[in-house]
Amino acid sequence: MNGPSTDPPMNAEPEREADAQFAEDRRETIAVPVLITDLASKTLAIKEGETFLYSDLEGNLDHGGDYGLGLYHKDTRFLSQFRMEVSGRNPVLLSSSSERGYMSYVDLTNPDLYDGDVLAVAQQTLNIRRIRAINGKLFERVRIKNYNPHPIAVELGFSMEADFADIFEVRGMAREKHIPPDRPTAEGNRIEFTSTGLDGAHRTTVVEFAQEPDTLEMEGRTVRATFRMHLGAYQTKLIGLTVQPLVEDERPPERDFDVAVHELRRSYEEWERDSTQILTDNELFNQLLNRSLRDLRALYTETDGGGVLAAGIPWYVTIFGRDALISSHQLLSVNPEPARQALELLAARQGTVVDDWRDEQPGKILHEVRQGELARAGIVPHTPYFGSVDATPWFLILYAQHFRWTGDLDFAQKLLPAAEAALRWIDEYGDMDGDGFVEYLCRSPRGMRNQGWKDSHDSIVHADGHLAEPPIALSEVQGYVYLAKERMADVYRAMGDDRRCEFLMGEAHELKRRYNEAFWMDDEKYYAAALDGDKRQVRTVMSNPGHGLYCGIVDDEKALALAKRLLAPDMFSGWGIRTLSKAAAAYNPMSYHNGSVWPHDNALIAAGLKRYGFIRSTNRVATALFDAAVHADYLRLPELFCGFTRRTPNRPVSYPVACSPQAWAAGSPFLMLQAMLGISARAHENLLTVNKPHLPTWLNTVEVRNLLVGGSRISLVFRREAEITSFSLLSREGDVRVVMEE
Repeated sequence: MNGPSTDPPMNAEPEREADAQFAEDRRETIAVPVLITDLASKTLAIKEGETFLYSDLEGNLDHGGDYGLGLYHKDTRFLSQFRMEVSGRNPVLLSSSSERGYMSYVDLTNPDLYDGDVLAVAQQTLNIRRIRAINGKLFERVRIKNYNPHPIAVELGFSMEADFADIFEVRGMAREKHIPPDRPTAEGNRIEFTSTGLDGAHRTTVVEFAQEPDTLEMEGRTVRATFRMHLGAYQTKLIGLTVQPLVEDERPPERDFDVAVHELRRSYEEWERDSTQILTDNELFNQLLNRSLRDLRALYTETDGGGVLAAGIPWYVTIFGRDALISSHQLLSVNPEPARQALELLAARQGTVVDDWRDEQPGKILHEVRQGELARAGIVPHTPYFGSVDATPWFLILYAQHFRWTGDLDFAQKLLPAAEAALRWIDEYGDMDGDGFVEYLCRSPRGMRNQGWKDSHDSIVHADGHLAEPPIALSEVQGYVYLAKERMADVYRAMGDDRRCEFLMGEAHELKRRYNEAFWMDDEKYYAAALDGDKRQVRTVMSNPGHGLYCGIVDDEKALALAKRLLAPDMFSGWGIRTLSKAAAAYNPMSYHNGSVWPHDNALIAAGLKRYGFIRSTNRVATALFDAAVHADYLRLPELFCGFTRRTPNRPVSYPVACSPQAWAAGSPFLMLQAMLGISARAHENLLTVNKPHLPTWLNTVEVRNLLVGGSRISLVFRREAEITSFSLLSREGDVRVVMEE
């Protein structure tokens, strides 16, 4: 993902001469940094589908929208102000929660309320509860209860405004051309905000109250609705309202609050029922797994092209190729359906032509899709944008791994043309200079300079602090390509194409040989993070080469040195492995990619350590991330946290604008547990293998139930006694074999 703290979603560099005229028509935006605010950890986020609400802890959208709060739908903010007052005063927060991804609760009370100079309602004698849910629209139910032994009269006021800002604009992109929203209309129980953007699309926000307000007032583009409420002693009253975001002729089905909530609960229950059930003897770890599974359901998004795991809330509620592929891959042992849907969706939108504006090439897998005004008007290239060097090999990895878990040969045959196009992209476009390595070079005047997962502008930096110049061949990308070709060889073998299988295995072996020659830094006993445009090693010690362990591209004789350095004090913070060494010139523990700790990065490295036999190192990384999760709100691993060294007592330092929930952070506990248990599938051979299971000291038993391998379902239990972890088969439906693998 592009880094929300440092990077605009486009290059701020001058356009190349060849693109100058082309870019002139689109030079309507200026890149500026996104705001970092003191609200970073003081927000509530709920989501369903392509709609999400991002509010403060009181449930308000305040501060004029400066902090990114709002009701969003399809990359547009449909409500930028939404504030509730009691008799002209701010209510007092008691508690709030958005633990359920689709629903939030806010409990408030009143300050002293006066009628002139007379105290009318004493403080803390009213309870005001705001309950919200999203299902096609935003539902809100406000309950106010009078705890006084006498009647009272209060006014409940709601002020609202809609700026229809594009998500890029909210994140810090300045605009030169802008069509202001229309003047709102308000009548009876209904308020409408409307706007027609530069893309010609008509967008509407419809607010409907269950009962007609006593007054509706307009000041500029702000509408205020007031309810005069008379409550008897101990009486409770309700106010209901909905907010419906609409683009063009959208008309979601009508439903009331109770039906909407019931549908959501049932959907989450079905998601959990269809997934592998995991139960351990550590209740906190159980809560982490349950939270992660529910967060992944919250991020699941039905789009026009199919379902996909959106990358994260709030900034990335959209299709991201890399994120959808990696998070679906993490989840294969739990639920393979997101992988199937991601593969279908991304195959349908695979690149077909050379289009430098969108960094598109035939066979390439997209990076990001946006549906807001700026994308639809052609001001940014995200329709879709293809500026990702690793989404294409990850597509192949997921395609092959999905086949290994499901054995679905028909599905593999159906998507084989897309997989073969991806392989051609690697050889014909990814390896742009014919040296055997896949590089990236941004060609779009509105594209991203860096196109690996560390895609902030300063993330690929030489040891002396200078930025590496493209074309850049990233260390981890060569690992992804190696694993992609090795796993694709398995698919071709299963399809009976031995010639293609052997050819790809030969290419993979040659890539491994060349990688270990070109990227190894013998004086550091570590791999270079990248090769720059002059084929110089980027010698800064980063976490990137750790992904090579997961992919198997690391030579056996070099693996121990790599593993030791990853867990050395300059790399391992105590909460996880840093993205960049503490000793590096560019180190900044508060940066997006230059010293922070990312759960998904650690999960891939931990699984890679297990692949090379470093069992205790795997458990050390898993333990660090589990400890970090225990300190997180709702036991929810965030996208990243700061890389400060762990002290006692303390907790991980939050990154100010990390997405939470975030897909590949939520998927990380499942991949780490799979690595600790040592399970992998070869469904096309009717086989589940268990390789050196080893539980950490904080886990004694792990039950895995309803594990799907091809057409079979099995249940296993793992038990630890001292240093020995054993397993036994509890049940089996089907004829899959379970084999201990050394």
